[in-house]
Amino acid sequence: MLLEQLVNGITLGSIYAIVALGFTLVFGVLGIINMAHGEIFMVGAFVGVMTTSVLGWPLWLAFIASIVVTGILGYLLERITLRPLRGKKGVSHLAPLISTIGVSILLENLSHHIFGAGNQPFRSSFAEISIEIGSITIYLVQIVIFAISILLMIGLTIWLSKTKAGKALRATAENLETASILGVDTKKIITLTVIIASAMGGIAGILVGMAFNSVSPQMGLSMGLKGLAIIILGGMGNVKGAMAGGLILGLSETFLVAFGDSGYRDAIAFIMIIFILLLRPQGIFGSKIAEGR
Repeated sequence: MLLEQLVNGITLGSIYAIVALGFTLVFGVLGIINMAHGEIFMVGAFVGVMTTSVLGWPLWLAFIASIVVTGILGYLLERITLRPLRGKKGVSHLAPLISTIGVSILLENLSHHIFGAGNQPFRSSFAEISIEIGSITIYLVQIVIFAISILLMIGLTIWLSKTKAGKALRATAENLETASILGVDTKKIITLTVIIASAMGGIAGILVGMAFNSVSPQMGLSMGLKGLAIIILGGMGNVKGAMAGGLILGLSETFLVAFGDSGYRDAIAFIMIIFILLLRPQGIFGSKIAEGR
């Protein structure tokens, strides 16, 4: 029982971590919380449902379709709702946040209109493949989810530290004007960042559908708030912190449901934030420098 809950907690935490990585990328570069990220994640999940259940495409094509659709949504989000506000005189620093909230409401309402308010089944034969290890049953999809989250974290870390585009992104995150003077195309870098973050949300959406066998238009709000909680928990703008925070939250929720009262499952994320902020205001992996920025 304990080991099974541990596996379930790691699986849930890995999904949370992938969602939080998208939040982390956008915050690290733009310094804003993208509240539309949860709904973009939800759209990715519904793309998975449409491609596998309705069109009958294989799962790998569903992933590609979700990445493409959510990447396009990320481009439109940056180009239409974020770029016009950036650097404009007299615009409140809260304006981009309000703008992304508006996009999130729009996407959720569109999903309600198109798919209805109820849960939609996500049918995948891959999700039914399991491995018996003694008395423990581990589903192959759980292994895949954990592997993808680790690969995304490692790949993102290497890309940020080793590649030219990654270094340009870090320079843009450090100081937009200085990076522009040094020859970095900051508009292109910012757009690329939002596209990558959104595509990661699309990947997470399909993984959630596979893990829980259903998706709904309401899933974006809950996942978005938990993603926000995770980046505060792990440290704002920190890739490793997003991964660690996701795993901590996933394990905490799973064990609370298994051995405590499931009614407090969603509240635990924000209870943990309160304690973390009291003990370490910058988050587990955050730095005081980042906090000052």
